[in-house]
Formats: sequence, structure tokens, C-alpha cells
Amino acid sequence: MSESKDKLHIQPPAEFTGISSKKPKKKSVGKAAIFSAVNQVSKYMKADEAWKLSQSMNQKDGFDCPGCAWPDPDDDRSKLGEYCENGIKAIAEERSKKLLGPEFFTQHSVQEISALSDFEMGKSGRLTHPMYLPKGATHYQPIEWSEAFQLIGKHLNRLASPNEALFYTSGRTSNEAAYLYQLFARNYGTNNLPDCSNMCHESSGVALSETLGIGKGSVTLEDIHESELLIIMGQNPGTNHPRMLSAVQKCKENGGKVITVNPLPEAGLLRYTDPQSVKRMVTNGINITDLFLPVRINGDVAFLKALMIKLLQMDETQGDVIDHDFIKIHTSEYDDFIQGLKEADLQECLVQSGLSEDKINAAAELVAKKEKIIVCWAMGLTQHVNGVDNIKEVVNLLLMRGAIGKPGAGTCPVRGHSNVQGDRTMGIWEAPKTAFLDKLDEVHGIKSPRDHGLAVVPAIKAMHEGKAKVFFAMGGNFLSATPDTEYTGKALQNCELTVHVSTKLNRSHVIHGKEALILPCLGRTDFDIQPSGEQFVSCENSMGVVQSSKGTLPPPSNHLLSETRIVAEMAKATLLNSPVDWESLASNYNLIRDAIEQVIPGFEHFNEKVKKPGGFYLPNGVKDRMFNTKTGKARFSHVNLPIHQQKEDEYVMMTIRSHDQFNTTIYGLDDRYRGIHNERRVVLMNEEDMVKEGLAKHDVVNLSSHYDGEERLAEKFLVVPYEIPPTNVATYFPEANVLVPVNLFAKKSLTPASKRVLIKIAKA
Repeated sequence: MSESKDKLHIQPPAEFTGISSKKPKKKSVGKAAIFSAVNQVSKYMKADEAWKLSQSMNQKDGFDCPGCAWPDPDDDRSKLGEYCENGIKAIAEERSKKLLGPEFFTQHSVQEISALSDFEMGKSGRLTHPMYLPKGATHYQPIEWSEAFQLIGKHLNRLASPNEALFYTSGRTSNEAAYLYQLFARNYGTNNLPDCSNMCHESSGVALSETLGIGKGSVTLEDIHESELLIIMGQNPGTNHPRMLSAVQKCKENGGKVITVNPLPEAGLLRYTDPQSVKRMVTNGINITDLFLPVRINGDVAFLKALMIKLLQMDETQGDVIDHDFIKIHTSEYDDFIQGLKEADLQECLVQSGLSEDKINAAAELVAKKEKIIVCWAMGLTQHVNGVDNIKEVVNLLLMRGAIGKPGAGTCPVRGHSNVQGDRTMGIWEAPKTAFLDKLDEVHGIKSPRDHGLAVVPAIKAMHEGKAKVFFAMGGNFLSATPDTEYTGKALQNCELTVHVSTKLNRSHVIHGKEALILPCLGRTDFDIQPSGEQFVSCENSMGVVQSSKGTLPPPSNHLLSETRIVAEMAKATLLNSPVDWESLASNYNLIRDAIEQVIPGFEHFNEKVKKPGGFYLPNGVKDRMFNTKTGKARFSHVNLPIHQQKEDEYVMMTIRSHDQFNTTIYGLDDRYRGIHNERRVVLMNEEDMVKEGLAKHDVVNLSSHYDGEERLAEKFLVVPYEIPPTNVATYFPEANVLVPVNLFAKKSLTPASKRVLIKIAKA
């Protein structure tokens, strides 16, 4: 590290842990996943608690997994285990048998804690008491809840403007807590509600809203099963959404085909072995991908455009490829789109995509023959400067084939955190619509601000410039999730007060404002008892299903509060003349749901419907070919090829997760599918590029990015040869986030462009 020993470690320490690397796996899940899950449980959990939780996780009368947002089956759910390996890791992280109390903070200074790795921080135990770091202090100390809320209220009420406060939200927050949180922020006087959506699927939301009229996907789990062709782009479900593989398996068993578009071949999309099927375990699983397209990083528009050029040519020669009837009735701006497509240069598309014409022809043959087509995608498409255009081009392809608004076809943005979609539905948004605010004001008797607030990137800049002085985080690990780590760390340190509602320790707790609070909250697995009795919360999954979630075990500490209770107590300490009855809402979550029903369309009879096993679907007009757009129809888009500039000595870097990781939470130090063990400071590199640079396997290199005249440095990474397109490299986040410039973000959505950063590589 560049910092001296007496300074805080804003970046994870640059220390190697003993790498071992082998050839990447060609299959996923199976026995290895079972062994990994059992190992996590035995190492970090009490056996009886692990068993009880595994029986209620993702069940209709149980709790929603705190991991990804992949939907649960509408019908019967597996009693053997309606979860995946990474779901087990998530509850092992949340329900750790190790507790982290005040004595830990007495023994260890903030500086000493910052020297821990992110993995070590997360595995230090479950937080048990609210902790306070006074101005100038070196150690956190215990604080009473009432004093913590009074401190927050004091800071908020002495700001020159409510817009000097930021209220960040993690995707794990329940619907009830998210609704109360945004209600507090708006009653307080600001729309500064940055959230994790800003960093992941904001590009999807913007593009889908403009083209189809709703910022969500249009398919259900049953559609995945029925689809004739799944095109999976910029996504690694074997690690990030493992339960998706069982749905893809059903698609394959029903005769469906799969095209995978990704710079890296991923084990989860090569071969999948269902651990709950004796037949699959014996026969070594099922092949997933029928056609693998190793696209260059951010070559997706080029690929899609080349594919659509081929489809247009096929339609002109043989007919029945483009769905002209659908286009005439249900779409607009088709002529402009086709004109742009005819002007595109096929050879330029091939060069930029990195794909051969034979590969494009093979993809076109599959697409032309299938009527039920679904495109699934994740961060590989959204975290680019042209992220919005990437998704618009996906929509163009589906509209050409009429593959929108019918069974087995449509858009499928695969969300990350378990309620990130629900949080947005609840109003966690810096750019709320006027109709929502009007209804919120009417129901609660408040006066919401109408000016748009700050998303994540503008919020970081506001803190850095001293324009935002209080930062409150409802969950998450803001520092490790955001770009430009050093810049963001200094931004947080500029604040007068930073507050983090958390279950576990993370790096954001030690890169703090002049004063800081850590407020420990209940997790998904915990009972939630309020004055009116035991409570449940609700979540919305990736496919628009709202269902209940109820903890199974007693909280690990008597000093924990629910997120809703924390919001209510903060409101009571801050908003002295509020018309909102915060105490009643926090005491009985049914009352929160009654309010949601009155404010948000689609939640009619909320309390009644959410208590039914499996919950209910929210309205989605796209499924019925109803498009709430400016034209009243699905809109084609004229998308230009992005202009890529890259010097001869530069590489295009994308940040990715390891298999032992969910978002910023590090479960372990192995990336089993990619063959990398006991190390995270690695850079995956094409072997020809290694030869060109004179590098050998496991050589130590430094990585640097140069943007807007500034250099950013990430020291000490180990080179790992990998099957990746030439001049493309991959690194894990958060270790490489320091290289992502804060000013490099998607147009319109402001999503950090973490998937395409120009870097240089030099021997250390």
C-alpha cells in the first residue's frame, strides 16, 4: 500500500495470500457445490441454526434469501433446498456464530481494522451494539440508541439545506423499510436517495423505460422454461445467480437453445450438474451453451448490429424473418432504425465485436428459426459509457422478431441484490415522478421536494466538494461498491457525519466522516418483534413478484433494531413537527403496507395478497403489449457503434466477481470455476498478450489507468493466463475499483463504467 502505517487503508491492503491456479472448470455446481456449501455451514454457523434456516429459505412461509433476486417457482418448491451454494454462503455470512461486540472495537483502533482485508472484516462476526466514533477519536465506542438518534437529528437539523444530506440504500432493504426511508427523506426535504441501482441496472431501467415504457423485465420464470432461444449476454449466472441454471436446464429439456455472449467462457454456462437430481449427478449434468460468442469487452452493440444486418438480409431474400405485422401494429420509429442498420458497416461490426462472420451467421440462423426468444443480461451490458444504448440494441433485436409480449419471449435484466427492484418500486429514486410525489403528499400530509436529487456518482462528487455533509447508508458497503476508491474515500472523510446501518463490519465503517455511527440491524433470518407483535416484510424479485419474508431465528443480540424501527426513531428525533405517525408505522408493518397500497399502483389489497403463499405479480403492461412510452408503442432506437479508442500499450479492463463473492461481500478466497485459489489480487490476461509484455504466469504487475490527465494506481496483481480476447483483461472488484474514474460513467444513467476501463500493465 502507498499509505504509511498510521494512515487508514482506503483500498484493500495489497497483500498476497498464496495463489494456486489451475485450468478453469468446464462444468458447474454438482458435488463441488454441495461440498462448498457444507464447508461454509460447518465453519461459520451453528449446526442447528443452519438446518432450520435451510428448511425455510425461499419457502413460501419462510424468508427471502438475502443474496440475489432470482425468482422462486410459483408452484411447488423443493423441500430438499430451494437455494444455491451462494445462498448458503449468504446466510452463513449473516448468521455467523461469531459475534462482534464493543470489546472488539476497544481492542482495535479504526486504523488497525482498516488494515484487515475485506474478507477478514466480513468474517469478524455479527455486529451486536450501536457504535460511535467521536471527532478525533481513534476507537469506536458503544452508544445508546437514543443518543445515536439524537446525534443524527442534531446533525441533520443544523445543515444549511436538506440537500446537504445523502440517504443511500442497499438492495437488501425490505419494501417496508425502503418505503419508510424514502418517506422520511422527502418529509425531511430532499430527493437525495442514491442507491445501488445507480451502479448496476440503471442503464437497463433508462433504456427499457424509453423503449418499452417500464424499467423492468417482461418475462416470468415460466417464460424461461418455455423459451425456444435464450440469449445470455454479459452475465455469469453460475456465480452470480446460480438458481438461474435450473431454469435454463428446464428450457434445454424442453428443446430450447442457448447462445452465450461474453468475453470469458464461464463454467456455469458450459455444463450444469443439478445437485438435486440423481440422474444429473450420475450423468455429469447437461450442456448449457449451444453457441458461444467470445465478444470483445463492449463489443455487444457491434455484435447485435451485425446479427440484425444478417437478419435483414435473410428477410429480404427468404422472407418471414422480420415480424412485419407486429412491427406495424405495436412499434414506432422502425424506418429510422432500418435506415441506420442499412448504413452500418458489417466489417467494422465484426472487427469491433471480435467475432468471425461464421459465428454471426450461426447466431442469425438460430435467431431466425425461433419465435420465442428471451435476452438475459447483467452488468456486462450496463456498466459502460454506452450502457443505455447496449440495452436499446437488445430491444431492437427482440422487436425485429416480434419477441415481446408473448409467452416464452421478452426482456430479462437479471437483478443482483434480493430487493433492489423493490426498493425502486417503493420510491428509492433520486428522480421521482411527479405523480408519485403528489400521491405521497396526499396520503401522508407532507410536502415533498420536486427538484431531482443526487444519484451515486453526483453524490460522491458532492461529498468530495463539501456540498454534502451527512451521509446515511441503509445497508451496503458504499466505499467498496463505488468507483474511484481513493476519491470516494476522501469524499466520505469530508463529511461531518457518516452513518451505516449494517449487520456486518465492512470497509465503509473505517473510512468515515468527522463523526461516525455504526447501527446494527436485524437480518432476513431474524425474528422481528414490534409492539403489535411479530412482523414480516416483503420483497420484489427480478420478475416482479412481491412476496413475504419472515425471519426464523431469534436475533443474535438484544441490542439490534429493525431497519423500519431505525428509520422511525431517526424521524422522531429529526422531524419534530411531522404529520406522519412514525411510531405507529414502525410498531405495525401492516400500516406501512396500507400506506403503500394508497400511494403505489399495483399494490391494491396489499396486506391480503402478500400473505398468500407465493405472493403476487405486479402489473406489467409489456407482457400484454401495452407500452407506456411517448408514442404509445414499443420504440425502435437508432444506435450508433461506440467509438473505441485504445493505444497500443493499453488494455481494456473489466471488473468481475469471484465465485466466493456476492457484490462486495467476500465469502472466501477461491474462484473455483476459474481455477484460481487463495488469491484475489489477480489480472486475467490473454497468453499472447503475456508473451508480448514479457510476462509469465504469476508475475507481479502494477495496473494504472489514465483519464482526464489523472493517473490511478492499483499495486501488486498476479498475472493469470486466461481465455479472454486479445488486449482485454479482467480483475476482481473491489480491488480494482480504484482504477475506475469517477467521471467515467454511462450517458443518461450515470452508471459507473466499470466494465471498460483503459489501463496499462507494468512489472512491479
